[in-house]
Amino acid sequence: ANFVKVCGGGRPQIPLSCRDFEGDLGLEEMFRLGNTVDAVQAARRNVQLSDSILRFCLTVIPLSRAVYFVCDNILWMGAVGLVDVDKEKWNKRCNRYYYFSLIVSLSRDVYEIVQMLKEETRVQKGQWCKSVNHLENNHVRRDFVWTLRVRAEAFLMLLFQSLKSNPPVLLDIVKNLCDLALPLDKLGIYKTNPGVVGLCGLVSSVLSILTLTHPALKLRP
Repeated sequence: ANFVKVCGGGRPQIPLSCRDFEGDLGLEEMFRLGNTVDAVQAARRNVQLSDSILRFCLTVIPLSRAVYFVCDNILWMGAVGLVDVDKEKWNKRCNRYYYFSLIVSLSRDVYEIVQMLKEETRVQKGQWCKSVNHLENNHVRRDFVWTLRVRAEAFLMLLFQSLKSNPPVLLDIVKNLCDLALPLDKLGIYKTNPGVVGLCGLVSSVLSILTLTHPALKLRP
């Protein structure tokens, strides 16, 4: 009765603010449920991948995010008063599943880098070994530190070339690392100030928009 206003004709009407509230609830709930369904569908598609490591990562990531969305839906229902929930407990669950999905995402990025390094090594095998071979030809291979430094420099150059030629992998790594700041802070694993979390969130949002406007920059299986 508190939400109903009776006008001159005696017909009860819902105030504009209530109608807007109901409309917002419907749109928001549809959006949240849509995210959950999309995550499950992505997991079902990725089960068909031939690469076993990619299949594992790209199945686990959307499934963990689907569980995260479910927890987020429960939190949302508690926030609007539909159910009574322990907000602190469900917040922790949300952040745990989000954190887990990001760790698996970064693991996938590392796997992509390893594959890129293998390919780049095949292309530049002669150049990559040139400096070390030079050391051996000059009989200084016993200098372990020097040899290690040359190998490290060659590896870093190889890594740089690989990431330079594969921007989607680089962008995905940066985005995942930025996203990681929030669950690390919320779970108390690595506390930081709100400014850093906000900046990381901003960078992540910009990168997400960039991959939406330029699909070629989005990392795909």
